[in-house]
Amino acid sequence: MSSPRVIDFKNIRVYWLAFVAYWGIVLFGYDTGIAGGVVTQHYFKTQFGITNPDGSVNKSKAVTISSNVVSVLQAGAFFGALGSAPLSARFGRRRTLFGFTLVFCVGAILTTVADGSNGLSYIYAGRVVSGVGIGAISAVAPAYVSECSPKDVRGRITGLFQIMVAIGVMISYFINFGVGLHMANSVNVWRIPFGFQLVPAGIMALGLLTVKESPRWLASKGRIDDAIANLAYLRREPYDSPSVRHEMAEIEAAINEEREARQGLGIKEAFFGKGNLIRFVIAFVIFLLQQWSGQNSVGYYAPQIFASIGYSGGTNSLLASGIYGVVKVIATTIFVFLMVDSLGRKASLFISALGMGIMFFIIGAILKTHPVVTPAPGATPPPPPPASKAMAAMLYIYVCFYSMGWGPLPWVYVADIFPTRTRHYGLALASASQWLWNFVVSKITPTIEANLGYKLFMMFATINIGGMAVFSLMIPETRGRSLEEMDIVFGAVSEEAREVFIQRQERALEGSDVLSSRSVERKV
Repeated sequence: MSSPRVIDFKNIRVYWLAFVAYWGIVLFGYDTGIAGGVVTQHYFKTQFGITNPDGSVNKSKAVTISSNVVSVLQAGAFFGALGSAPLSARFGRRRTLFGFTLVFCVGAILTTVADGSNGLSYIYAGRVVSGVGIGAISAVAPAYVSECSPKDVRGRITGLFQIMVAIGVMISYFINFGVGLHMANSVNVWRIPFGFQLVPAGIMALGLLTVKESPRWLASKGRIDDAIANLAYLRREPYDSPSVRHEMAEIEAAINEEREARQGLGIKEAFFGKGNLIRFVIAFVIFLLQQWSGQNSVGYYAPQIFASIGYSGGTNSLLASGIYGVVKVIATTIFVFLMVDSLGRKASLFISALGMGIMFFIIGAILKTHPVVTPAPGATPPPPPPASKAMAAMLYIYVCFYSMGWGPLPWVYVADIFPTRTRHYGLALASASQWLWNFVVSKITPTIEANLGYKLFMMFATINIGGMAVFSLMIPETRGRSLEEMDIVFGAVSEEAREVFIQRQERALEGSDVLSSRSVERKV
């Protein structure tokens, strides 16, 4: 009789670590989706002076305040991402995440307690402070998770980042929908959405008390025994396991050769050392393109975007936005768990960009030939016409293509390509690029949506195919390569030299084990 199959939970501790660290990424997604819905609520507009004396909406002021409330988060996040690098390098990934989670909570409290008497100042200040926290978390969390993950599932585990972003966005859409449906005429239209931020922040803060520091960071600080202990814990292997010792030897070899080659050369060499500059360029450009893919314009201003294609009325546009969020979560989850480590990074990015561009071209063409008729003020919004339903369907298919490539993979790819010593700088630059262009896109989207109409979708389609698809074909494939092998991929070290370092380090570890055992025998 055959023995029953045993489920392998070998990497369960790594998945738990990712689950904890990425609650901060739920905040990232939640905050990107929540503000656009809050500022569309009529009660918010009346309380914060966005309406004219006759009760109609002041469109100029609405566009300005809408873009400000959404974009000041990105401004704070830009500086948080940059500032996280030296703190993460000095204090470690786990403590840095914990500290910036507390910073985020301060901002969340400020936005929650805002009311008409203190105007928008509390919301602006709270969004900036929250942005500093989110920017740092978005830079440190991927590095932390990547450094703790084994290479055979690293893409899948790191890709959880985008699943958590999608979950955060989806939650924000439905909270806005529920509050607008049941509490539309009270301060709860902003206090509940902004106050809910404290829930994932609290879960993350408590969860960080249960996980270990990055073995690679510990090794970079010379704390080898602690690094081996944490690596063995994460891999669920004995301390003296050959596989743990070999992985530790790879880590030490990479760190030691970097130290030998870059002794005393500091940040300048980290950016301009052999094989490094191209990695920083890729990290900056990949997020520039991601932010101009059109997803953030849809994500931040989903109710407005759906209204622009014919889903008029708050309930219609918020419900369509919620469905968009659900489709994004499902598509991202399927890709991360079933395709990310089998299809490869380059092919996924190329197919994703091509599909997104085609969908946007179709939406632009339909909107050009079937322009939306806006209902008169006070009139009951009509049901969406067939052309609007077709455009909504294209948006749902668009987000499926986004979720199979340009959503999760930029974070996976950037976390892949940097060596231990420069990873925190690489992730900080990538995150800063992401937030910089995020800020630009979120600031100008209300204006270009109002002025360009169908041309907005044509513009994004051109970027998708002409920029992102071409870029996807130019970058190296990283699937199935360990973090320590990336120096070989980018030409920083030869494969032969790396093998010599690994063998030397393995002999050193074996020698230290022999000395330790002899010392124990003498004591006995």
